[in-house]
This record gives sequence, C-alpha cells and structure tokens, in this order.
Amino acid sequence: MDTQLKKGVIEVCVLAAIARHDSYGYQIVKDVSEYIETSESTLYPILKRLEAAGNISTYSVEHNGRLRKYYKIQKSGLDKIDEFLESWPEVQKIFEFIREGRHA
Repeated sequence: MDTQLKKGVIEVCVLAAIARHDSYGYQIVKDVSEYIETSESTLYPILKRLEAAGNISTYSVEHNGRLRKYYKIQKSGLDKIDEFLESWPEVQKIFEFIREGRHA
C-alpha cells in the first residue's frame, strides 16, 4: 500500500481501536495489526500527533507495579472517524476509476 495512503488509514484505524475501548500502545498495535500492518515504532508518533491535535487524551493506570499509559478518544477523534467514513464513497469512486483504467 502507498505510504501516504497507509499513513492516513492507520491513523483512523488507531482512532477506531481507541473508540472501542480505552487502550494502551501494545494492545492498540495488536488490535490494528489484524487489519493493517503496523508496529510500535509506527504507532507512537501517530499517538503523539493525535494527542497534540486533541483527538485523544491520556491517563495512567498502575499495572504490575508500573504505570501504563492509556489513550481515550475525544469528540474530535470521533469526528475524524466520521469524516473518513463520509469520504469513503469518494475513495471507492477513485478506486473504480483506477481499476477500470487498468482493465481497459
């Protein structure tokens, strides 16, 4: 998949994973990797960007004697998911245009 396209899709996948339930980095990688290849080194810059934009917030919970950072979706994060879903028909049209050109 094209790097730029993948970048945008991964961001929305991360938001969707966090929208399902508050989560922490390793769990988000596991949840998202079922659908699109990602790693912790890819995830953490995305999380920082989403937090800086106000799409997610963080809080810490003690787990096995250590603090684990959890991510929580914010309204603007849900709005970003909605924007992606609303734009999907346009993406499908572009896909069909490309596919038809390939098979012409």
